[in-house]
Order: sequence, then C-alpha cells, then structure tokens
Amino acid sequence: MTLLRRLLSLLVVPLVAAATLATVGPAGNAHPRTSFPSRIALPDGYSPEGLTIGRGTTVYVGSVGNGAVWRGDLRTGHGSVFIAGAPGRQKAGLKLDPQGRLWTADFSAGTASVYDGATGGQLANYRFTDEPGSIVNDLVVTRHAVYFTDSARPVLYVVPLLPGGRLPAATAARVLPLTGPAATPDAFNNGIVALPDGDLLVDQMLTGRLVRVDARTGASQVVDLGGYSVDRADGLVLRGRTLYVIRNLSNVVAVVELNADGTAGVVRREITSPALRSPATGDLLGSALYVVNGRFDVEPGPTVDYDVVRLPA
Repeated sequence: MTLLRRLLSLLVVPLVAAATLATVGPAGNAHPRTSFPSRIALPDGYSPEGLTIGRGTTVYVGSVGNGAVWRGDLRTGHGSVFIAGAPGRQKAGLKLDPQGRLWTADFSAGTASVYDGATGGQLANYRFTDEPGSIVNDLVVTRHAVYFTDSARPVLYVVPLLPGGRLPAATAARVLPLTGPAATPDAFNNGIVALPDGDLLVDQMLTGRLVRVDARTGASQVVDLGGYSVDRADGLVLRGRTLYVIRNLSNVVAVVELNADGTAGVVRREITSPALRSPATGDLLGSALYVVNGRFDVEPGPTVDYDVVRLPA
C-alpha cells in the first residue's frame, strides 16, 4: 500500500534477540492498578502509525492509510475520527505542542500539517520537499522549533517557531542536511526526540543504531549502547534519562538509561507482551506506556483490526 509498508513487508525475517541482554520482559512491576482499559480498539482497516497523548487522558492516533486522525479517551477507551481522511493522504508521526496544536508528519506528501487540537481545524501546512520517494516520518516539538525526520533522505526538516510559540509563515520551513552516521545511506532514520541541551536523538531502523544529532549543524555521532542493536526501531519516547525504543517487527520496547549528555546508554530491560503486534510508536501517561500496533507484518485491508495497548512503563 505505502512505501513504508512495502519496505517493512520485506523485513519480516526470523529475529534473534540481542546476546548482550540476559533478561527480557518487564521489571517486577505489574500493570498499574487502574480502571483504564488495557486495550483500545481502533476502527478496522485504520492502518495507524503515529500516537500522541494530549491534555488529560486524550489520545490522538494518525492513519498512514488515508491521513485521518482518531481522537479518544484513555480512561474510557472510547473515541472517533477527529480529522477526516481521504484517498491518497497519509499521516505518520504526530505530536501536541504546548499551545494545544497537533502537528502531523504527512509521510509521502513531503509536508507537515498543523491543526487545532480542540476543533480539528487546519492552521498551517509546511512543504519541505517535492523529492520523489521522500518519507516525512516522525517529529519532535522543542521550545524553538519543530524537527522532522525523512526516512529516505539524509536531512531533517525544521519549522522555526516565533516568540511565544507562534506559527511562522509557510515559507519559513528549512532543510538541515545531516552529516556523519546520521547520513548513512538507507539507514531509514525514523523516531526522534530532543535532549535537554537542545540536541536530538534519532533512531535508524535498518542499522539498529541511535544517533545524536546537533540541532544547529546536522553533525552526528553514534550513541554507544554497549553492543545492543535497536534493529527495527520505530518510535522513541523520552522521560528524563529513560528512553523507550519501540521496535516494531521485533515486538519489543527497549528501555534505555542514557548518560547525562546522551552519548551512551545502558539497556536496562525489554518490555515484551503478547499484546504487541508490530508496535509503531507510543507515549507515556503516568506509570503506563501506551503504544499503537501498526501490524506491519499483515497485509492492510478493511477488515484488519488495530488497537492501542497499555504497558507498564
């Protein structure tokens, strides 16, 4: 269906657990004691990719199938389509900013869109590239800019924010060329988060690496994980120094403790669960990690079921 799904379908091969990690599964804690549902069903055939949690218990899930955005409540498990999709549209990563705006990476369209997180009204659209085969995949919102990965090109796209977080003109978006390991051909740069000092972490799905990127220059270095591979890394979630690496076809979330400057990390555990079905990305709420199952190992179709699942963080 999409370039990403066709690529992932070629990657369904026997997976070998990293020899450097002796124990898999969540650390001692059970699921948080809560009435929140452990599984939230999405519409059949939805083809989800991005997920972000907004104010309270509101969750947004984007569709790489038709560009729709579903909005629901993690407490009740109920939701509905918030932004309508259309044939040919796609949405991958999405994030809420402090102003309550919903940013979306528009995948093969070469653009990003911004919506009112309360009404769904479109506020802006930024065109990054007309390059054939580009994949605007994931994003991170910082105080001064919004950064987007392109999984097919060695660049980041940057939308600088105006004072007070105001949106800039459509012509303000720029391209930040990457150098060093972040520019490795066919690495498939995917998830992205921001470090406290303003630099960025990006995962490479096909090399199994994390790279630290200078947000000003695009220079990069590999993050030392002690030999652990984050092969098939998709979404990233960062809280403090704890990084959650969601590895889609591996059905694993690697929990990494980063050092103070984000140049190295230790994999403390792997979260595994029968509920994981090619998870794409996720977000944190309290002591729970919510992930959306992209089901990339299944041929998309109108009867395929998809869901969001809750895991102990």
